Amino acid sequence: MAKADKEKLALNVTIKNAWYAMTLASKICPGIIIHSFFLWLIGHGEWVFFDGVFMRVIVNALDQDLGFEHIMNFILISGAVFAVCAVYTSYVENVVYPLDTNRLFGGIYRKMYEKARNVELRCYEDPDFYNRYTMAMDGAEEKITAIIRGILGSTIGAVAAGVVFYLMYEIDHYAMLFIILPLIGNFVFGNLKNKYEFKRYQEQAPNEKVINYVGRMMYLPDGAKEIRLSEVFELMRRQYREATEKNVRVAIKYAFANCSLSFLRLTFTFTAIFEGVLLYAIYRNRVSGTVTLPELTIMTSLMVAMAWILIRVFENVMEVLKNGMFINNLKSFLEYKEVIPEDQDGIMPDPVFKTLEFKNVSFSYGDKETIHDLSFKITDGETAALVGHNGAGKTTIIKLMLRLYDPDSGVILYNGIDIRKYNLRAYRDIFATTFQDFMLFGMTVKENILMGRHYEDEGSVVADALKKAGVYDKIMTLENGMDTMMTKEFDDKGTVLSGGESQKIAVARTFVKDAPMKIFDEPSSALDPIAEYELFKNILREAKDHTMLFISHRLSSVKDCDRVLMLEKGTLIEEGTHKQLIALGEKYAQMYKKQAMNYLALEKEEEVVL
Repeated sequence: MAKADKEKLALNVTIKNAWYAMTLASKICPGIIIHSFFLWLIGHGEWVFFDGVFMRVIVNALDQDLGFEHIMNFILISGAVFAVCAVYTSYVENVVYPLDTNRLFGGIYRKMYEKARNVELRCYEDPDFYNRYTMAMDGAEEKITAIIRGILGSTIGAVAAGVVFYLMYEIDHYAMLFIILPLIGNFVFGNLKNKYEFKRYQEQAPNEKVINYVGRMMYLPDGAKEIRLSEVFELMRRQYREATEKNVRVAIKYAFANCSLSFLRLTFTFTAIFEGVLLYAIYRNRVSGTVTLPELTIMTSLMVAMAWILIRVFENVMEVLKNGMFINNLKSFLEYKEVIPEDQDGIMPDPVFKTLEFKNVSFSYGDKETIHDLSFKITDGETAALVGHNGAGKTTIIKLMLRLYDPDSGVILYNGIDIRKYNLRAYRDIFATTFQDFMLFGMTVKENILMGRHYEDEGSVVADALKKAGVYDKIMTLENGMDTMMTKEFDDKGTVLSGGESQKIAVARTFVKDAPMKIFDEPSSALDPIAEYELFKNILREAKDHTMLFISHRLSSVKDCDRVLMLEKGTLIEEGTHKQLIALGEKYAQMYKKQAMNYLALEKEEEVVL
């Protein structure tokens, strides 16, 4: 594709993006568009009136020696109109704009958060997608506001320039040639400068992500501990320094071009036109004598008005073009078509759990296959366990089961129906899940457990879940009990629990939710053996009324499960009860023996078999 064609395509895309921003703003907050229109109308109207009408009337009145009363009445009426316009302008800029900008801000970010929540989990593991997301979030409302003002300002300004052009043309035809100067300054040099600035922004975005990451790690509590107990700070400082140095190199790369283009733009846009018009008008009056002093005054005033109107028009056009390029990130993000949309509709699943089956399921992260031709079935009321070494694919199976991912091949069936046919949120509501990599939020203990769900007697429900998780006594020692704020993110009096206590809070979420199937992914990884024993005792009690699946790297905790699934490299290699697999004497038995020896506690029946 030729360079000219590429530039034309880029311009078309930018214009479409700008129109997209206007349309988006009109849906969220139309008031900001309406008031912006009237502000520009008043602003340019005042310029045209003052330089094209007001000055002409005053100068002609003085030249014709009209009475003081005539001039004073005209000035007073004009002043009253200007005062009314000033009151409206002040009201919009100080009252309307702050409110409407916040409404626009809230509406845009609500859409962005909804999209971020609706995209599939894989997007969060894609660095390119994350870059697009951060760029889309980078001052989106400011860029949209700039586009609104730019489009309206350039449109109304063009009309105002046409009026002033006509008034000037009546006085001097050749003075119009000076309009070429700001055209060159803005459309040529200004446009080139905006392109270089956008390229610089794109090249610096990945480095900014590193800088922001290091800054975030410096104040997170977990990061602070690691920094003080290791030399990782030096590595982080190196990351920060390298990212900063890259940004400096990028800035240097574009510095000369940006500086040169800024100088040329300012020279052609301001200096040349102002001084040129003034010299031309004086020449016409003093040398050729073809312009009278009143005409010189009016022409100079009109030319100044024309210059400022054109400058504002071109600045607004450039602002639209510049921000139109940035808005492409927002537009592409909001228009991204989700592979597994969170709001996907479908048939409603039967709340009565019967079976959940994997049939020849395979799945890959990129080029690395994690699950290979996996088949198994879990039936109602069964307690099953997934075991295996790290990287065996256990957690991936849970994510596939919850439809956080879709398999590359094969099918997952709930009650005999492909899970992709179900309403996604209704399907996921069948499960209550504790993830190994859980997250505690800056909310109260109660809110962290309920996670937005509501019950009649929430206090009792949460207390029961905390007791099952083995952390009730600890929570009740806190000053505000279950209403204590977690983390110190928003509250200095917030609590920071230990790793094991935090994990118990996450486990309590699964206890509190009344779901047909409950999943525990390494629920005791941060617990001591005694706490782990108590927790699994309560989990097994819960299994009497629910179908249960859990992952545990400690095989002693799966002895009482109805079925154990032993995985290796995403493949099911052994299946049966604990006793059956011990009797088989293969990899499960070997793994169990090694762990049991570490605890110095082999039971007699295993000793006999092994």
